[in-house]
Amino acid sequence: MWCLVCCSKEEMQKMKNLGSIGSSGRLSIEECEDEQISKLPISTFQSKEEEIERKKIEVREKVELQLGRAEEETRRLAHIWEELEVLDDPLRKEVAIVRKKIDLAIRDLKPLGQNYQKKEKEYKEALEAFNEKNKEKSHLVSTLVELLTESERQRMKKLEELCKTIESLSRKQ
Repeated sequence: MWCLVCCSKEEMQKMKNLGSIGSSGRLSIEECEDEQISKLPISTFQSKEEEIERKKIEVREKVELQLGRAEEETRRLAHIWEELEVLDDPLRKEVAIVRKKIDLAIRDLKPLGQNYQKKEKEYKEALEAFNEKNKEKSHLVSTLVELLTESERQRMKKLEELCKTIESLSRKQ
């Protein structure tokens, strides 16, 4: 049997050139089936290759697009970073100056604090000594007042006795 239906004119011309078609210009059914079977995997393979190539191009385009975005974001971040550094510089300098002043103040405060504690201790001791001397003075003043009062009383007594003695002498005379 011969198959005229399964092959197109181009395929038949190719077959003639290859010598597959006999003098009658017809292919056998087996030859036609073999030809179709061999063409199926080749065309399937070619379509798969084309699909793979197309997907490869799509993926490459997506990757390039994402790389472009990433590069743009990197540039933007670098610009923002530079702006932040410019903003930080004056603040950083001011902060460093203030920190140095704080350190100096702390360094100055330490001996002053020690001096304050020493003076406070001396003050308490002096206050205690003052209060003690004040009490002693008060006691001595009260003792003096008592002595003066006693002395006054005794003098008054003596004066009265003398007055009595003088009166009694003056009566006798």
